[in-house]
Amino acid sequence: MKSLNGKVAIVTGASTLIGEGVVRAFSDAGTNVVMADINEDDGNKIADSLGDNVAFLKTDVTSDADLDACIAFAEKTFGGVDILVNLASTYLDNGIATNREDWLASLNINLVSAMVFCDKIAPAIGKRGGGAIVNFSSIAGKRAQPGRMTYSAAKAAMLQATRNAAMQLQPHNIRVNTVSPGWTWSNIMVQLTEDRREKADSVAAPFHLLKRTGDPSEVAAAVLFLCSDDASFITGTDIAIDGGYTAMGPERIEDAVSKLAE
Repeated sequence: MKSLNGKVAIVTGASTLIGEGVVRAFSDAGTNVVMADINEDDGNKIADSLGDNVAFLKTDVTSDADLDACIAFAEKTFGGVDILVNLASTYLDNGIATNREDWLASLNINLVSAMVFCDKIAPAIGKRGGGAIVNFSSIAGKRAQPGRMTYSAAKAAMLQATRNAAMQLQPHNIRVNTVSPGWTWSNIMVQLTEDRREKADSVAAPFHLLKRTGDPSEVAAAVLFLCSDDASFITGTDIAIDGGYTAMGPERIEDAVSKLAE
C-alpha cells in the first residue's frame, strides 16, 4: 500500500506469530517498524531478518515508563510515529474460577495497557498530522466460549473502548479501529497442537465457514488496510477476520435441515 511507504509504526506483541506477520507486512509496504515485546530473543531475530527499517525494543506494555521509552525510541530511530498496533495479550484465564490477582493482570495486559498507550501516543501521532491505531479484539469478545472469562471480557471491552477512543482522538486526526481474528495459526495454536497445522485446521473446520484456521498474513492484511489511506473514512469500527465464525449460529457448518430429517 503506497500510503504506508515511509510511515512509522509501533507494534506491540510483535514477537508472536501474528505479530511477526503484521511486522513483515508493514516492512514489505515500506513502513518503518518498532517491534515492542518482552520476548527479546525472537524479537531481535525477526528484526535482524528484515533489515534496517525494523527495530526491536524490549517493552513491557504494563509499564508506563516502557511505553514512554518506546515512543521516544520510535522518534529517535525513525523520526516520529504514525501508527500504533496494540496486539500484546495474555491468555491468563481460569474461567469463572479466575482469582482477583489474575483478573487484574489479564485486564491490565489485554485492555488497560492498550488504552494507556493510545493516550500516550496520541500527541506524537498528532504532530505528524494524524494517523491510525488498530487494537486487537477477538471472536472471544463476541461469543461465549468454554473455559474463558478474563480474556473474553477484555476483548469485549476493547470493542467499546476503541469506539470511545475513536471519538476522543479525532482532534488529533487519529482513526481508531479494531480487528477481531478467529482461530488463527499462532503461538497458542502451535503449543496446543505440538506444531501440527493440519490438526488445528481439522478442529477449526466446523466452527468457521471457510473450514480452517486463518494465517497471520491474512490478519496482517486487514491491519494494514485499516492503517492505510484506503481506510481514510473508517474509524470506530471492527473488522472480523474470522472465516465466518461469528456469522454462524448454533448449527455451525452442519446442515441442520438434514439433521432434522435423519
